[in-house]
Amino acid sequence: MNKGLKFIDELDLKGKRVLIRVDFNVPLDDKGNITDDTRIRGVLPTINYALDQKAMVILASHLGRPKGKRVGEMSLGPVAKRLGRLLDKDVTLTPDCVGDETKKIVADMKPGDVVLLENLRFHTEEEKNDGEFGKNLGALADVYINDAFATAHRAHASNVAITKHVKEYAAGFLMKKELTYFSMAMEKPVRPLIAIIGGKKVSDKVGVLAALCDRVDKLIIGGGMAMTFFKALGYEIGKSFAEDEALAAAKEVIAIAKEKKIKLYLPVDFVVADRYAAEAETKVVTYQEIPKEWMALDIGPATVTLFSEAIQNAKTIIWNGPMGVFELDAFARGTFAMVSAVANTYAMTIVGGGDTDVAVHRAGEYAKISYISTGGGAFLEILKGKELPGITALRQPASGDLAMASN
Repeated sequence: MNKGLKFIDELDLKGKRVLIRVDFNVPLDDKGNITDDTRIRGVLPTINYALDQKAMVILASHLGRPKGKRVGEMSLGPVAKRLGRLLDKDVTLTPDCVGDETKKIVADMKPGDVVLLENLRFHTEEEKNDGEFGKNLGALADVYINDAFATAHRAHASNVAITKHVKEYAAGFLMKKELTYFSMAMEKPVRPLIAIIGGKKVSDKVGVLAALCDRVDKLIIGGGMAMTFFKALGYEIGKSFAEDEALAAAKEVIAIAKEKKIKLYLPVDFVVADRYAAEAETKVVTYQEIPKEWMALDIGPATVTLFSEAIQNAKTIIWNGPMGVFELDAFARGTFAMVSAVANTYAMTIVGGGDTDVAVHRAGEYAKISYISTGGGAFLEILKGKELPGITALRQPASGDLAMASN
């Protein structure tokens, strides 16, 4: 997975302008305050390394989905302030990520300075992977470093087009850590390898489920997507959410698992409610007994026991997606119980996806997880076995390719 990649510590950065693509897409409250700075802290090793090497550091990120328009609430101003506190130095926020004023600010930088470019997605060209936009970004730097794994599944100007317009490029330490853990889990895993896949929609993850059947020893399916499987099998699911358009896909996953002799686990009981609300009436029923007017919103205690026992002999565990609607306390026990079960195995554990990450932190077990990935979509694409555009763009040409290019 790391083949053909260079990393930041393999380059000479002294006195150079180093543009680092980071993921500062952090959550903000209604007053514009950062509520979780995990993504900022995650790239500090890369930023500090560049500063230690006497580089001039230019940081580029998006925030939210402004759709090519300047949206005040999506300015990276709060990020610049928080980063400044974390680095204990001034961080200059540019008025835009490109343009004459930004070029002047970058030109005036001295070794040890840190500049944060304003939101990349204020320009539609970013998400279009526009070549000219990539060229303008590349013109700001001598060296390009991509340390934004969470955006690596998108072919955008700041992680693909830009690589054609810089002399040197490489991956940062966070990217290296992400790829190293995925390599251990997906290429040469210590077995048994078990995947736990939750969340609401089968359609979002059907490709992942099918691909995992070629890799894992056990596949555990929970969360809302389990209801699509039960409906596909002909069971009554009441008012539970299910994707009718994904019923055939669910049956196909079951068939593939059977053909590959993969042990496939589905819930055996659920916490059901008469409505989707914190104060709803609830009860625990088996999967055969879901009332017609009720909905399943969490896995039940028997399922927790089943899933927990299924992972006890695991040597490697990959988990994406919660087991229920854990945002409501009444339906959080299943997810939190699984967090505890995964955290207390002797396996190497990799957790990914925003909701799963939040659940692990809320359960207070994050210190026991081997690695919590910063990627949601990127996490799923790697589980499918796909090459990510942002990683492909970083792969160095072979020596033969360089020779041809120079002729």
